[in-house]
Amino acid sequence: MAQVPRGTVTDFPGFDERADAETLRKAMKGLGTDEESILTLLTSRSNAQRQKISEAFKTLFGRDLLDDLKSELTGKFEKLIVALMKPSRLYDAYELKHALKGAGTDEKVLTEIIASRTPEELRAIKQVYEEEYGSSLEDDVVGDTSGYYQRMLVVLLQANRDPDARIDEAQVEQDAQALFQAGELKWGTDEEKFITIFGTRSVSHLRKVFDKYMTISGFQIEETIDRETSGNLEQLLLAVVKSIRSIPAYLAETLYYAMKGDTSGDYKKADFFFFFFLRQGLALPPRLEYSGAVSAHYNLNLMGSSNFCASAS
Repeated sequence: MAQVPRGTVTDFPGFDERADAETLRKAMKGLGTDEESILTLLTSRSNAQRQKISEAFKTLFGRDLLDDLKSELTGKFEKLIVALMKPSRLYDAYELKHALKGAGTDEKVLTEIIASRTPEELRAIKQVYEEEYGSSLEDDVVGDTSGYYQRMLVVLLQANRDPDARIDEAQVEQDAQALFQAGELKWGTDEEKFITIFGTRSVSHLRKVFDKYMTISGFQIEETIDRETSGNLEQLLLAVVKSIRSIPAYLAETLYYAMKGDTSGDYKKADFFFFFFLRQGLALPPRLEYSGAVSAHYNLNLMGSSNFCASAS
C-alpha cells in the first residue's frame, strides 16, 4: 500500500517572508483590521513559513507578530490565528498540559495527540513540554492514567517505532497470527501483544499486518479491537490503527463526530482539530470527505455546517 501523505499544503511558491510581514503589518495598522487579508495569507503558508514571517516581522518593525495579532483580533478568530502561529510542537505540548491539568484528565486529547504523531514529533513535543512546564510528559501521563491505557501511552511516548524499511513478509504473517491468537482465538484478551505490536512496528509494516489479519481472520482489525477491548484502551488502539492507515482520514473522522449533532455547546474538540489541520498543512477544503476502512463514509460540508459557524465565529 502506498504511503498516504500527511498533508496537502506545501510551502507557498515564491515565498517572501518580508513581503508577507509587510502585508500583515498593513492589515493591522490604522483604524480597523483587515481580517480577510490576515486569514488568506496565514492559511496559505506552511507552519515553517509562518515562523519565518514572524521573525521577519520583528526584524522589520521591532514588534512581536503574535502580540500584535492578539491585540487586533478577538474571539474564536483570534484563537485560530494564534494557534496557526505557534510551532506545532508547542501547541501540542500546551494541549497535553491542559488535558492533564486539574481534577480531571481529558483522555480524548491524550489519545488523539499521542496516537497520531510521528516518533520525531513526539520527541519534539516531550522536549518542549519539559522546557515549558518543568516536568516530564511521560511522568505526568503516568500520574494521571492507569492500566493498559497508561501502558500503551507510555510505549508510544518512547517514540521508538521501527523506521519504514523493506517489508519482511514472514514477520508480517507472524504479527498478524499473534494478534489473532491474542484476541479472537483467546479466552480473554492478551492486551500486551496488541500494545507491543501497535506501539513498535513501522507504519508500512503495520499496514501490511492489517491486510494480512483480514485475510487470516475474516475481520478488520478494528472489529477485533471493538470486541476484545473497551474504554480508553479501545479508543487508543483504534486511534493508532486509523492514524497508521491515514492521518488526514483519522482527523477528518474525528472532526466530523466532534461537530455532528453536538448540542452540548462544547466545540473545543472541533476547534482543536480544525487548528490541527491548518497548522500541520492538512488542507481543509469546503467539503471534507473520509472513506473509512469498514465501509464508513463521512461527508461534511464545513462551510455550511451550523456547528462550524458557531465554533469559528
